[in-house]
Amino acid sequence: MTDPLIPQTTPATRMVTAAVQDAYAEYGAEASRWLDGFTRQGGQVFCGAGCFGCCNMPIRLSLAEALVVRDALNAEKLAAVEQHARKVIANARTAPDEDVYVRRHRLEVGYCPLLDRETGQCSEYAARPTRCRDTFSAFPARYCTEGYWESLSPREKREYAREVARTPGTDGELHYIAPLEHLSEPVWDAASEAMDRAFGLQVWGDFWVLVTLSARPEFMAAVEAGDGRAALKAAKAAGLSHPMILEIE
Repeated sequence: MTDPLIPQTTPATRMVTAAVQDAYAEYGAEASRWLDGFTRQGGQVFCGAGCFGCCNMPIRLSLAEALVVRDALNAEKLAAVEQHARKVIANARTAPDEDVYVRRHRLEVGYCPLLDRETGQCSEYAARPTRCRDTFSAFPARYCTEGYWESLSPREKREYAREVARTPGTDGELHYIAPLEHLSEPVWDAASEAMDRAFGLQVWGDFWVLVTLSARPEFMAAVEAGDGRAALKAAKAAGLSHPMILEIE
């Protein structure tokens, strides 16, 4: 007898997750080649095991990617993700603008429940979404933590801008390594195409909200039927809908 708490895969969901996983593998190979060349030429990446300064950022992803995460989680982790998702919803409903939403997400909604705070590592690293795969820092981890920028003096902020502008791999404005984000764009394309083929629609939104919705049979039944209105109705009935964090196209 199957556990009713664990969602079951279908041919449609298997198709979209396979497309995403193939795209992840291609991105991983491309990113590794780029990083090898970057470091051989003296470039430096500060991200590594145990570093989690960015793990309290809001994350946008596709339903296709959310299904990859869903399929990797047990009932306990799905429950933790849902608890986090409801904090995300509460923040979205009360935040007056996007800047406040992001700041409160980092400070109040907090770290991803899939983060192992003792080791500083993702407990579901193999299933992590694109944004977690392509975010690399050319500066030390303290620059990725919430509030660090605000703590800098005007002189330090000017120095930051000068240092970013002369650091290889950045876009000249922020300390993140831009080429690795550009290389991940085919993953987004693969997810879009797979959802169109499998469902006849696309679903995008918040990481934890979409993983939670992807585990709800009524939501997924509507998605697989290509009925965006019914999917949105199911999300609203579950208390997991907000224009800022759920888009059905």
